[in-house]
Amino acid sequence: MKAEGYKIVSLTNSSNKGVKAQFDNAGLLPYFDARYSIEDIQIYKPDLRSYEWVLDKLDVDPEEAMMVAAHGWDVAGAKEAGLQTTFIARPGKALFPLSKALDHVVKDVNELADILE
Repeated sequence: MKAEGYKIVSLTNSSNKGVKAQFDNAGLLPYFDARYSIEDIQIYKPDLRSYEWVLDKLDVDPEEAMMVAAHGWDVAGAKEAGLQTTFIARPGKALFPLSKALDHVVKDVNELADILE
């Protein structure tokens, strides 16, 4: 997706230190342009202000961004904030039943990459 020109960032309720360690240990750091943590604003997802904060940091409108997550509550919050959304349907994960309709439901990021080509 980066090769196609997409900017890839993370937004987490975890600490900056914790998420950096996780990304580093998993070898994911090169795949992301930036990492954002609610630790910096003390407003937890799915509060709409957390998504708005990152959109402001990136200087993009909600409809220009997409939240990709395996947590139903996270994509539901992002959809309410006006973002495009993709739910990664990992085993044991479920969509939030009161969510607005999501843009995509996929089994993994490879399937999403195929959709976005």
